[in-house]
Order: sequence, then C-alpha cells, then structure tokens
Amino acid sequence: MKIAIDLDDTLSTVDRVTRAQGYIERKGLPFRLVDPNAHELTEVFNWNLDDILQFVREGGVTIFTEAEAKKGARETLTALKEQGHTIVVLTARTKEWFQGPALVSRDWLEKRRIPYDEIVAEVPFGGKGQYCAENGIGILIDDNVESCLSAQEKGVAAVLMVGPHNMARAREIHYGGANWKQIYAILRSLLNRA
Repeated sequence: MKIAIDLDDTLSTVDRVTRAQGYIERKGLPFRLVDPNAHELTEVFNWNLDDILQFVREGGVTIFTEAEAKKGARETLTALKEQGHTIVVLTARTKEWFQGPALVSRDWLEKRRIPYDEIVAEVPFGGKGQYCAENGIGILIDDNVESCLSAQEKGVAAVLMVGPHNMARAREIHYGGANWKQIYAILRSLLNRA
C-alpha cells in the first residue's frame, strides 16, 4: 500500500521557540511569545510573515533542517518498507521558506537514515487529502488536523500524530497516536484490514 507521511512534527520534532527567541533577543526585536505550542510559526510570536521570512533567511530555517527525528520514526518506516509498502513523504514545505523543499527534505531524511520512496513538497495542508486520493495513497499520517480531515473526506485513512498543538481537536480524526509506537500499532490494524 502507498502510505503518505508528513515530515515536520510527524517524523520530526520542531522547536519553534528556542532559536526564534534567541534571534529575537539578539536582534533586540519587540516580539513576544504568544503560544509556545502553536504549529504555525506565525502564531508562536506576535510577528508577521515578513518578519518570519527574514528570520528564515538569516538562518532560522535550521529549526526545521536540524530538527530531531521522533523516536521510533526510522524503525517504523523501515518495517513498513520491509513489508513492501511505498512511503511517500508529503510535506507542505514551500520554496518561499526552503529554496529547494524536496532537496532539503531529502537531506534531512537521509542524514537520519529514514527510508522513503518519494518526496512530494509544496502540498498545502488542506490539499493533502486530494493529493492522496488522486495518487492512490491509502493512508496519510500527519500532525495537521486539516490535512487529516481532508484525507478522511476523500476516503483516505488518516492517522493524526497527536501533540500539544492539536490535542484539542484530535477527536475529529478517526485514528491518532502520540508517538510512533502507537502510530505503528494503528497502522498494523489498518493494513490488516486492507
């Protein structure tokens, strides 16, 4: 089966606070922390998109490119590949933030020895369900509730990687787990039904 998996906050753990806070302090910028658990960088501090893009251009992109892999991600994807499944890394990363989003994603995956078959970048959160439906993908694993809802609406099994930023809405998604051990248990159950 083809399985699509999001990268940021699904395969990785992105710290949107520490480096941005350091940057803000070094530059003497007037921004303050608004929501340390926000998924969107635009909602973490009281700054706008232009401020964020400046941060990204001045090295802030490393909060994504140097993010740690979630415990169990490599082992789970290795097991899925050994079982003959096709792994598509499906990310919303754009050229505006990452000059080559697919290449940057490939480098991150390969440095962490995480197996995959294909990387597809620049698929917006709400468009991931449509992408999966149009490309024969049976399961989507993502931490974005909108992505999972769009998949469910298109008949694709969605599995939510639950974290502080999406916990309040996690019940909207049929399946979810807080770590890769839980996600793999759900996947085994879904794959056995297929």
